[in-house]
Amino acid sequence: MEGQACPRCKTTKYRNPSLKLMVNVCGHTLCESCVDLLFLKGSGSCPECMVPLRRNNFRIQLFEDPQVEKEVDIRRRILRDYNKREDDFETLDDYNDYLEEIENIIYNLANNIDIINTNKRIETYKRENREIIQRNKTRVGREEIELTELIEIERVQEETRRQELVALEAEQKKKKVRDKEAMIDELMFSGKNATEIVNEYAEKAEKLREEQKKVPPPVQFSSGVKFGRDKDQVYLPVPKAEEGPLYVHVLPKLYMLGPTPPTADDIQKKNYLAHIRQETTAERAGGYRANMACQRALQEAYMGLYFSSADM
Repeated sequence: MEGQACPRCKTTKYRNPSLKLMVNVCGHTLCESCVDLLFLKGSGSCPECMVPLRRNNFRIQLFEDPQVEKEVDIRRRILRDYNKREDDFETLDDYNDYLEEIENIIYNLANNIDIINTNKRIETYKRENREIIQRNKTRVGREEIELTELIEIERVQEETRRQELVALEAEQKKKKVRDKEAMIDELMFSGKNATEIVNEYAEKAEKLREEQKKVPPPVQFSSGVKFGRDKDQVYLPVPKAEEGPLYVHVLPKLYMLGPTPPTADDIQKKNYLAHIRQETTAERAGGYRANMACQRALQEAYMGLYFSSADM
């Protein structure tokens, strides 16, 4: 992002790290200062494409490429109306055609291809599917509300659990202090053997440490993630797949009923490559060789004259 610059004032992020680039519906960028100057008189146009702009349509640029920013904005706007789901169609092919139509519309708008007819298609679709669009918007809104409520419930449960753990740890610390003071008092005023007293309190301390090691059961959320004090149990365990015997490759034995196909060395030495295009540098870097294509062509030519032992 340091190499990016405002096309109007030529300020770069390298010279001004606090530079904020903003983008509008046309996809061209301006820095925040130039946007303020552009709308100083109340209205303005893009300095590059002269499209009339509105101040409230400018937003902070998130992607390095302004074209990506423009496509994301168009996609978000189109999907607000093209919100049908798979269960709104009779067949999967109809649904796939619908998705392909959406991508074509987004591509046309993002690349300024046939803008007028594309906008007419959008208006026609919105007019013909007004009820379905509204119904799906309501359904999406209801699902978002339910999800928000579920997340809030889970947050409250996690906060309650955290407070319980904090209170438990504080109680355990207080118990340690009380036990230590009791041991000191018993050593000072009791007539028992000091070794027995120390051993007795050492056993109590060991039991307390064992209790602290017992991790309470983690809280399981609707997303499948488990939260608790044990760091090793953050996610659900991956189911273990049953392992079978390892694969061992066995070369097939070929029985020839015709001429033996030439080997790779014969192809190289006996001028088989005279009429074969040589590989390029990029193809050679990928492991491709011209003798491979030649050998494959010869094998396919004699394919009906030899077969594997499994076919006998």
